[in-house]
Amino acid sequence: GMSESEQALKGTSQIKILSSEDIEGMRVVCRLAREVLDVAAMMVKPGVTTEEIDHAVHLACIARNCYPSPLNYYNFPKSCCTSVNEVICHGIPDRRPLQEGDIVNVDITVYRNGYHGDLNETFYVGEVDEGARRLVQTTYECLMQAIDAVKPGVRYRELGNIIQKHAQANGFSVVRSYCGHGIHKLFHTAPNVPHYAKNKAVGVMKPGHVFTIEPMICEGGWQDETWPDGWTAVTRDGKRSAQFEHTLLVTDTGCDILTRRLDSIRPHFMSQ
Repeated sequence: GMSESEQALKGTSQIKILSSEDIEGMRVVCRLAREVLDVAAMMVKPGVTTEEIDHAVHLACIARNCYPSPLNYYNFPKSCCTSVNEVICHGIPDRRPLQEGDIVNVDITVYRNGYHGDLNETFYVGEVDEGARRLVQTTYECLMQAIDAVKPGVRYRELGNIIQKHAQANGFSVVRSYCGHGIHKLFHTAPNVPHYAKNKAVGVMKPGHVFTIEPMICEGGWQDETWPDGWTAVTRDGKRSAQFEHTLLVTDTGCDILTRRLDSIRPHFMSQ
């Protein structure tokens, strides 16, 4: 399909209700995005570079007749985002080898037949310390607790209350600069889905809405800064940050996790 421009819709808070044809397109592309992330997951180990992971991701997209959505999106130079340790999100794959004890998030979005599918997971690199395990586990729990609340009639702003409550109870903070988002024929569109409490998100969930939840949770403070490359977001205090993301479809009774694993109910880190 021909990709659509996000520019015309910038700043609008109207949330699209997807047709059955749109929903089928989203199911297909989200399943393919999951397959691509699973390829990346198998590569994460000490000594591997994030550029090697990116190359494998690119080839996995092409093999599935997909385009990697991040590539040249606002000039982003690579086919996925790889965010190590204190990098919150939008890390650019490079030639630094992953080291034992690192945590790395790989964020995949693929485009197929007019639709985008988006997910990410955080992985352990070899053996990690107890602090990393607590951070990653809590971040995953934040995502899943928020997903459990998704159903028609729920306000988008409520999700941040759920996420922050669980993060804070475990001594962690929630990034405020980056949010979940609507996704379908556009990579990023309405609704805007903040992950922090008392946010001002606009909108109420309805069947046929499709959006991501993708909390970024930090060991230290929530404040972020961006590297001179214009993309890499890092914690200001240099402490670690983790993230998990799914693309969700609101159904009549709850939601479908379009990017879920088909071979397991557990994310990869739980078997690392």
